[in-house]
Amino acid sequence: MVDAIKKMISEKKVEFVDLRFADLRGKVHHVTLPVDKVDAAFFKYGKAFDGSSICGWQDISQSDLLLTPDPSTAIMDIFCEVPTLIMHCQVKNPDMLTPYALDPRGVAQRAEAYLAASGIAEVCYFGKELEFFVFDDVRWDVQMSGSFYKINGDEAAWNSAAKMEEGNRGHRPRVKGGYFPVPPVDSFHDFRTVACQQLKAMGLKPEVHHHEVAPCQLEITTRFDTLLRNADQMLMAKYVIQNTAHAYGKTVTFMPKPLVGDNGSGLHCHQSLAAGGKNLFAGNAYAGLSEMALYYIGGIIKHARALNAFANPTTNSYKRLVPGFEAPVIMVYSQGNRSAGIRIPHVFADGDDADKQRRIEVRFPDALANPYLAFSAMLMAGLDGIKNHIHPGPAVEENLYELSPERVKSFPSLCSSLEQALDSLEQDTGFLLEGGVFTPELIASYINLKREEVQRVNATTHPVEFDLYYS
Repeated sequence: MVDAIKKMISEKKVEFVDLRFADLRGKVHHVTLPVDKVDAAFFKYGKAFDGSSICGWQDISQSDLLLTPDPSTAIMDIFCEVPTLIMHCQVKNPDMLTPYALDPRGVAQRAEAYLAASGIAEVCYFGKELEFFVFDDVRWDVQMSGSFYKINGDEAAWNSAAKMEEGNRGHRPRVKGGYFPVPPVDSFHDFRTVACQQLKAMGLKPEVHHHEVAPCQLEITTRFDTLLRNADQMLMAKYVIQNTAHAYGKTVTFMPKPLVGDNGSGLHCHQSLAAGGKNLFAGNAYAGLSEMALYYIGGIIKHARALNAFANPTTNSYKRLVPGFEAPVIMVYSQGNRSAGIRIPHVFADGDDADKQRRIEVRFPDALANPYLAFSAMLMAGLDGIKNHIHPGPAVEENLYELSPERVKSFPSLCSSLEQALDSLEQDTGFLLEGGVFTPELIASYINLKREEVQRVNATTHPVEFDLYYS
């Protein structure tokens, strides 16, 4: 593998190597080295950096950590003017070169190893539907004297009366009216197509792109892959989409709910287990699933409120998880029912081809999740369901938003706030600690970071409070 990297460096005339890693929140950091630093010692020892400058990691008294590159992730960065090679990294302790306990990518590696050693399956596949908003202008400020945010997009419904320099053409989606329109109402078709070209150039495989329900809201879906590779690819997809938008003079956000009164953005996660090239989720039970798949669903439902802490990791996440905007709030499963927390996608194929496509779709996560932690946590919940034969009960076919309050209360529900999700995680960690996949230290550090966010939001006066209480 190292020889292949050296060959790539020579063929592509690489001048710099960019090392990337994610912190607990899922924010990507990087450091760039000249290519003459890439030798045998580089791949063994990596690059030292200050771990105390990463939120939730090292104390300043023991700050040194190492970045060791994963050669299998090497890809040319198409956004750099000077030829630059990107590699994702493992984070290690400098003394024994052991994996660093708070490295999220290490959690995903341990999750895959735990699955392989369990005897249940050999590999977990993940696919993701990445939803996001694209705006033309965003401004905000938080001061003692007041706070505000203001967003604008040429395509937004509120601009129907706006005077524009080149004239207002009037073609834009209405509120909740943006699903699948053709151009010129869909003003982002060319942008998404170019973004998909850029994704392909960066090693991903786009499968579909389209306009989503809200104005300025888009979706790009890429092909499934193994848990770790798909987590790497999600971070790369966000990098590509943001930089493509920047080149268009646009700004992208993966915030789940930047708009009030319209649909938010999710990260629908498709999952299946396989062994010996066989999809273990295919069977003769409900919707063509196997009993194993149903137990996996049972584990997700049982641990859903703890999973919220990783899958819906921001205070903004819970402004999306409310009834009426196509986001789930009730943890049941169903074929094709998009109000359910877990959907079983219809498969349009026969025989072996149909079996290969059987999967579940977990609909409550959003794209601000750290994919290494969220994907691993969902896998661990599913495996707990399989090991303990946790059956999810019967599927629910009705529209959950139209059920009586009494009926709704009979089903398990998702958390309604980040604070509640963190409380749930503190009370339900056992399934995550199996096999040392997650560590108590990592969970505690993650919870502390997130409680700081909760406290900041809770302590900040909100404009709606003026509307409710000032007079």
